[in-house]
Amino acid sequence: MSTGGAEAFAAAFRNLGIDARVTPEGDETTYELAGKYMSGDECLPARVTAGNFLRVLQSAGSDTSSIAIFMPTASGPCRLGQYAPFMRHILDEMGHEEVEVVSPSSANGYADIGDLAGPIMKLGWLALVGSDALRKMLHIYRPMETEKGAADAAHAKSLKIYCREMERAGTSGTRAARLLSGALEEARDIFRDVPVDRSRELMLIGVVGEIFCRLSTFSNEDLIRQIEGFGGRAWLSDISEWVWYTDAEKIKNLRRDNKSFSMEMAGAVIKRYLQKKYEKILLAPLAGELSMMPEPHDIKEILGPGEPYLPWYGALGEMALSAGKSVYLYEKGVDGIIDISPFTCMNGIVTEAVYPRISRDHEDIPIRSFYFDGTRSEVGTDLAVFMELVRNYNRKKTKKGRTGKVA
Repeated sequence: MSTGGAEAFAAAFRNLGIDARVTPEGDETTYELAGKYMSGDECLPARVTAGNFLRVLQSAGSDTSSIAIFMPTASGPCRLGQYAPFMRHILDEMGHEEVEVVSPSSANGYADIGDLAGPIMKLGWLALVGSDALRKMLHIYRPMETEKGAADAAHAKSLKIYCREMERAGTSGTRAARLLSGALEEARDIFRDVPVDRSRELMLIGVVGEIFCRLSTFSNEDLIRQIEGFGGRAWLSDISEWVWYTDAEKIKNLRRDNKSFSMEMAGAVIKRYLQKKYEKILLAPLAGELSMMPEPHDIKEILGPGEPYLPWYGALGEMALSAGKSVYLYEKGVDGIIDISPFTCMNGIVTEAVYPRISRDHEDIPIRSFYFDGTRSEVGTDLAVFMELVRNYNRKKTKKGRTGKVA
């Protein structure tokens, strides 16, 4: 879903002796290859995912016997649940029955990975949390850099260090968290060496939406960088937010099934406890920078505020998260909110319908949905208008808890 997240997650697999590699960045070849097997009605993430997997097969030539595709799935209204079986269909149609599709599900917290479920859940969690933090550091420093490309270089260097340490971190969650915390401490110092102008007044823009499209710079035409070009700093919702949500869904479903006092419930509670423990150890070196974009301590801090608009116990998945996170971001003092979604995405369509009410109930904070369909769009004009609304809102808002400046 993001280059950094994928790199760190692949490093976690390599730690366990699996030759894991990241699919290439999307380009025009991605759409060309996907187009051979798709009708055009599929959502953008499906086309990008399938096209990039096909690029891997293309580069492998005739020897594809050792390739397996890692494609997690989920239930709910999103078409993500069809990605894995659809990819299986394409592979079979191509005559690649030997290529396996590994597809753990969010229904059980992705616990059905197999024998490696325990270690990869621990290391994978550290991979996602660490890469989320490094991306945040990039988004904090890049808008105020005085040397173009310095923050991107700092992020690339930091990610390389993090992945190197991930490969040799072992499988003990606590030990790995401490080792990787050292890598983030090194990353912090690298970012602090980026030449910046701290006097710049930047508008803080919360970014929510469909998880793939908002994190894939190829899919969203690098919209975060465009926001920065208009004097904004993006507070992008993390990948780890989705994991917290799936954990909460599992616990909710266990209670629904009268399994509140069961081994499954105990396992889910222990898992959540360990995730919080590892996250706290891991992110300690970045506490100063990350305090300007504080993530909630509990997923209910997101789901609860969204309940009057899209009740999380009925409206599943990203729509509930986007609605609730919008209210959360308002309370934290952002100057505007952008939703990034693929064209025709049900989650984007539903949330767009409730955003006017959310805005009206919260001082008319500007909220704008941007849709992407794989064709080059001119979002600059719309973004310019939105940022003007953001500046007007900034002058009158009462929630002054956060600014665009870094101490």
